[in-house]
Amino acid sequence: MPAASLDIAGLTAGYGPTRILEDVSFAVPAGGRMAVLGRNGMGKTTLFATLAGQTDFQGGSARLDGVELTRLDGSGRALLGLGYVPQHRAIFKSLTVEENLLVGIKARPSAAIEEAYALFPRLKERRYNPGGKLSGGEQQMLTTARTILGQPKVLLLDEPLEGLAPVICEELMAAFTRLADSKAMTILLVEQRIKAALAFAETVLILERGRVAWQGTPEALEAQPEVVERLLGVGH
Repeated sequence: MPAASLDIAGLTAGYGPTRILEDVSFAVPAGGRMAVLGRNGMGKTTLFATLAGQTDFQGGSARLDGVELTRLDGSGRALLGLGYVPQHRAIFKSLTVEENLLVGIKARPSAAIEEAYALFPRLKERRYNPGGKLSGGEQQMLTTARTILGQPKVLLLDEPLEGLAPVICEELMAAFTRLADSKAMTILLVEQRIKAALAFAETVLILERGRVAWQGTPEALEAQPEVVERLLGVGH
């Protein structure tokens, strides 16, 4: 499947009566890559959960290649081409690596599993190991690979590097870059490792209290250290 564009306009959402996102608007072209940044609790995970259909939609629109996502349930969004790798590593711990991957392959031929092994050679080495016996980094690779096997048009990655060793982070970011370079999917990345996120992204969105506080290119953000310090709470 080719990558898809994502167009968000005035998106407002939350949990029950609690509003977390307020009037969020941005666009990512097909094959583009965006980093979504912000301090903890500013709405980044809620944004991805809203796009995946896991929050209470309260207004605005979210279109994937022109099709309104908010009219579809979570499974409908997945069928349309939205792939979501959540912050928690959602694997079947009692199943082997290969069995986990076969869950994500859907109606594709079983040979497609080699795509996951090509992207993450560590998984091939551990193909018969139970998911629960993998390291945190390997579980992140497995979660990501299983989602990618479904051939999403838009991939949402929520803090995939959290708590991982630097060498694993480098492997993951290299894999994400290869995927993005292939233009096979549009990638949105929430990440606290700002340097890694900026090196990956073409555009950057910063959330502050559920609203868009800044949008632009990584180069423009790096040229404004005061913005980085004010909105992300770190020196640069």
